[in-house]
Amino acid sequence: MVGLLVNLGMLIKFMIKIILFFISLLYFTGCSKKSIEIYDLSHIPQNIEFYTQNLEKNTNANNYDLYKKSYFSVWNIDKPNTTLKDIKWTFRAFNPTNSYGENLQPLKQSFFDDMLKNSNFKKYLTLNKKAITLRYSNLRAFPTDRPLLRDPKKAGEGYPFDYLQNSSILANKPLFVSHYSNDKNWVYVFTSFASGWLKTSDIVFLESITTKIWQDSQHIYITKEGVPLYTSAGDGLYNSKIGMSFLLLEEDKNNFTVLAIKENGNSKPLYVESIIPKKIAYKGVLNFNKKNINNIIKEISKTNYGWGGLYGQRDCSSTMRDYFTPFGIWLPRNSYLQSRKGKVIDLSSLEDKEKLNIIKKRAIPFKTLLYKRGHILLYVGTFKDEVIAFHNMWGIKTNKDGIYGRIIVGRPVFSTLEIGKKQENFVKDSTLLKNIRSMNILAN
Repeated sequence: MVGLLVNLGMLIKFMIKIILFFISLLYFTGCSKKSIEIYDLSHIPQNIEFYTQNLEKNTNANNYDLYKKSYFSVWNIDKPNTTLKDIKWTFRAFNPTNSYGENLQPLKQSFFDDMLKNSNFKKYLTLNKKAITLRYSNLRAFPTDRPLLRDPKKAGEGYPFDYLQNSSILANKPLFVSHYSNDKNWVYVFTSFASGWLKTSDIVFLESITTKIWQDSQHIYITKEGVPLYTSAGDGLYNSKIGMSFLLLEEDKNNFTVLAIKENGNSKPLYVESIIPKKIAYKGVLNFNKKNINNIIKEISKTNYGWGGLYGQRDCSSTMRDYFTPFGIWLPRNSYLQSRKGKVIDLSSLEDKEKLNIIKKRAIPFKTLLYKRGHILLYVGTFKDEVIAFHNMWGIKTNKDGIYGRIIVGRPVFSTLEIGKKQENFVKDSTLLKNIRSMNILAN
């Protein structure tokens, strides 16, 4: 009898375990969020070779001297003409009523008071030294790594949109240094395309004679992403990134020997050599042809969407900057300023069909930008008579029962100008096409 009761008890325990298992299985299956299929990404070719197959022969990119003039511009000025009022824009744009911190709670006034004090603006344009970046760095609007977010409860705000992230800066970028922060841990700098705060440990100062030699020398441009680079002694430097360039010292059949810089203490440079294989770099600038365009697009597509270049990623405008750099075309930082370069064609007053007709007729594949407020795209051609663009996008706007949301894309894609149109709850008047204001041709 006792044995029977024991066996019955064990059976009941076993049955309870089985029931709990199936309950948990149903729970996790029911609560798991299925990925949403985005029509454009499943029906539009996502391979670059499809769009380059009919490209004509090689064409030269542009005037390389013009590119170098823009790239090295901050090494050739006595002082920037940017006023103190201009660089303090963040203190006018953000305050405790519209700013949130890393804990998703409103930032206090004390945060802004501390940032203003540490910005040390009374020393603005008193140091005035030339410098260069030592590594991939974040250019910040305040001298801090802490984020500043808009209301995280709103769609398209909160993570990853840290509004203190001005831009990412690659290694070996020319800088003009205005002054130190009050705690000396940051410097306010100007680059050829943006200004803001960099960590003092991320730069070294250079003498004018060095910057002149640097500019007058021949350079190579990186054409592969994420390859570890080393000094000739075997010490680690950083990983390669499209958009990065180096001063060329010499070359042989397989490699370039380039000049790199490390810190030697007290923000002074230590010059070292680095051996870079020719299979990941190119001397001078690239021509526009199938092979080069295919390679550069594939490489920059390895990164996801990253607001302002956070986490080593790219946003829409940095994707365009880095795409054009190996071809010797310099672009400014943000999408609006990029849309003003080259031959600009206004589309703002046109209906959708008129816009499409002009784009098809006048845009040059891989050399034409399409602009809407806050976003920039590269025209690559057509597919089934639809205009196709390459761009790095965050998401697609939705509205369900008055609640706005996003279908997250979060990476570079090829799409029509009406991506999202076939998605459930899509906001109809948010299509790229409806909001495109202009197109600009960067090279002929």
